[in-house]
Amino acid sequence: MSKIIHGTYYLLLIIIAFLMLIPLIVMFSTSVKSDEFLILKDLGSMAAFWPGVPEWENYQQILGDPNMPFLRFLLNTLIIVFSIVFLGIGVNSMAAYALSRLKFRGKGLIIATVIALIIIPVESLVIPLLLLVNRLGWIDSYHVQIIPFIAHPFSIFLFYQFFNKIPKSLDDAAKVDGADFLQIYWRIILPMSLPVIVTVAILQGLEFWNSFLWPLMVTRGIEYRPISVALAQFFGRDPKVWGDIMAFTTLASLPLLVVYFVFQRWFIQSAIGSSIKG
Repeated sequence: MSKIIHGTYYLLLIIIAFLMLIPLIVMFSTSVKSDEFLILKDLGSMAAFWPGVPEWENYQQILGDPNMPFLRFLLNTLIIVFSIVFLGIGVNSMAAYALSRLKFRGKGLIIATVIALIIIPVESLVIPLLLLVNRLGWIDSYHVQIIPFIAHPFSIFLFYQFFNKIPKSLDDAAKVDGADFLQIYWRIILPMSLPVIVTVAILQGLEFWNSFLWPLMVTRGIEYRPISVALAQFFGRDPKVWGDIMAFTTLASLPLLVVYFVFQRWFIQSAIGSSIKG
């Protein structure tokens, strides 16, 4: 009986996994077909799942298009995402460490404000933020897509929750040895925080890799445009060539898939280790 239950359980997992992979399978299969008539014909049948003999013309056209330089969009996205994640880990962890360890008037209000900012949707803040960066002359640049998002309320909250679980007796022992506040943070707290650092890095990376509204509002040309906005622009061109669109989408998704397969174990372990609570 137990073997039947386990077999049913695994079969159900396989079916769910297949259903979740359907868009990726169709996307890749379509991207390696150069005949548009065949693509439209196959999309109405099971042939949409089978690429046949792969043809790479669509990828060559995407990578060689001077009006839509894919590699430039990818580089822009990598610069923006890595800058936000790297700087954000430092700023957010230091802010959380101060909230976790220091005692000062108004601390509870600051923590409540951080939690409130998690709830407030970013879309409600983009108009005043746009007016501010416009007056600063930051429009169409890298820093307009990086600086406003380095401080991240949810990341601060995750770090704060994690730091609260680290015994303060470690701080006291370090103080006895002559370590100051920043040395304790750098040499003791931060090395112990790898699980939450990985979690924050992955969550922030995914969030800003897929960011669309703000880059759309603050970029004017291809020089600083990230891949999410470029994909929407490419999809909006007429006539729509579905092979090229799927090739562009596949290339845009590939870095995320690689990161997921490389770091999936780290992500699961970090999510468990950081004990994320609602």
